[in-house]
Parts: sequence; structure tokens; C-alpha cells
Amino acid sequence: MAIRVACVSYLNTVPLIEGLSKAQGVTLSPMIPSRIADAVISGEADVGLASVIDAARHDLAILPGGVIACDGPTLTVRLFSSTPFDRIAAVHADADSHTSVALCRIVLAERHGVRPEVIAYDARERVPVSGGPTAEWPDALLLIGDKVVTESPPVERYPHQLDLGQAWKELTGLPFVYAAWMCRSERAGDPAIEQVAALLDRQRRRNVARLDWIVDRRAGEHRWPTGLARRYLGQLLRYELGEREAEAIAEFLRRAAAIGACDGARAAAAGEGARQAARRSADCGASASLGLVESSGPR
Repeated sequence: MAIRVACVSYLNTVPLIEGLSKAQGVTLSPMIPSRIADAVISGEADVGLASVIDAARHDLAILPGGVIACDGPTLTVRLFSSTPFDRIAAVHADADSHTSVALCRIVLAERHGVRPEVIAYDARERVPVSGGPTAEWPDALLLIGDKVVTESPPVERYPHQLDLGQAWKELTGLPFVYAAWMCRSERAGDPAIEQVAALLDRQRRRNVARLDWIVDRRAGEHRWPTGLARRYLGQLLRYELGEREAEAIAEFLRRAAAIGACDGARAAAAGEGARQAARRSADCGASASLGLVESSGPR
């Protein structure tokens, strides 16, 4: 039976998943980030690239196959506001991501002293998820993913903008991890899960080594300018779960628990799970045994 892998179709995911669609014994299932944890929990997927905060909200284990992270600006996780940040009363938050919403709440509370109402927002249709009227561009808007670049809000509407990756770096001195490969906790020692984690890690390493080729092939599909995509994937983002990334996960979950975004005990356990996954990451590639038919391109 094929291992079912839930993933995201944003440009930032390509270095983790390029080539996997042709891997023997693996089936990719693209979906929005906020759906992935539920897909793994329900059994719809065996492994998923889930929002980090979901490790502290559900019985999920972080795997050592790779992450989506930054160490400073992210570019594609951005708060847009028509008023100064310390005057924000409500944020219409892109419903695609759980982690980015919690990060926005932390940054606004700790740096700007406000705890605004968070309204789930369908950024594609530009309406609240719960329905009801709203302005096409709300007073404060949190956007994530490719749409920050390809469907960017009007600058004149939002004179105040904040890159949340950079804000976290200034707040803590740490990188920030948005998503990681996860499985249900009871399956973390399953040989099939360990094999696919090794495969994910091996393919990540190969893809990072050929980013220029990936950008040339995939930037246009996502409607990104090639030069900006090259800077984004090659300079701004990080994909390895190392010790600093694990520490960043633990610190984020601790602060998220402090504002009520997740349970404190689960946050502590997930933070320790991230540290354990980071310790295993260096050896992950050697244990892969699933066959891989790679995409064409340089080896």
C-alpha cells in the first residue's frame, strides 16, 4: 500500500516535494496547510507537512524529514494594516494557516501591546469564513503563501506592513519554523513511516542542491518573477530541522501556550519531540529504503 503524503502546493514547498510525485510507494495529496493536520489525524494521509502549532493541538509527532522555516524575513507571511500596529482592533486572518495566526497574535501582544480579535478570512474570495459583509480589503489583514506576492494588497490601502518572520527574529533572536513533516504519534515508530521520513529527508537534500534548476522550472507555474523566487527559496527560507530550528519550535509553542493558542503540556511535549527529531535528522537519509524515480534535471 502506498504511503499517503499530504502537502502544500505553494512555491515554498517545492524544495521539499519536487520529485516525490514519481516516487514508488508514495502518493502526494496537495491541500491547504490548515487541512493537513486533520487529514493525518483522520487517516486520510499517513504523513503531512502540517502547521507547527498543530503538534501542540493534536496527537502528532514531528518527523526529521524537513521543515519550512526562515531566519529573518519570510516575505510570504505578512501583516497588512491601515492603522499603526498598536491600534489594531481586529485582524482578518488568512484561514490557510494555523501557525501564522498564532505568530501574529504573539507579535502583536509582545511587541505592540494589543490583543485584537482574530476573524478567519477567505483570502481568495476576500470574505470572512463565517460569512457576512466586509470591505474588500479589511483594516488589518494577515496573508500567507504565494498570494502575498501574486495577489498583493494595494500599498496605498496598507501603509503599515510587518514581515512576521523578521518580527519573530527581532523578538527572540531565533529562526522561525512554520511547518514540519508529521504523523500520528502512535505511528512514529512504524517502519513505513520511518522509511518515508528518510525518503523525504533525502529528497530535500537533493532539491536544496539544485534550487536554481527548480526555480527555473517552477517559478512561472506559481506566477513568481524568477529572480524573486530565486532569492526567496535560496536565501530567505530554510528547510533543515536542526538544533536552532527545534529550539525555535519549542519557544514558539511555549509563547503560543502563554496566550492560550494551545495547551501548555502539549506544547512542552511537542517542543521536546522537535528536539528529538532534530537529533535524528542527520542520520535520516541513510535509512531510506523506498525507491525513488527522480524528476529530470541535474543530479
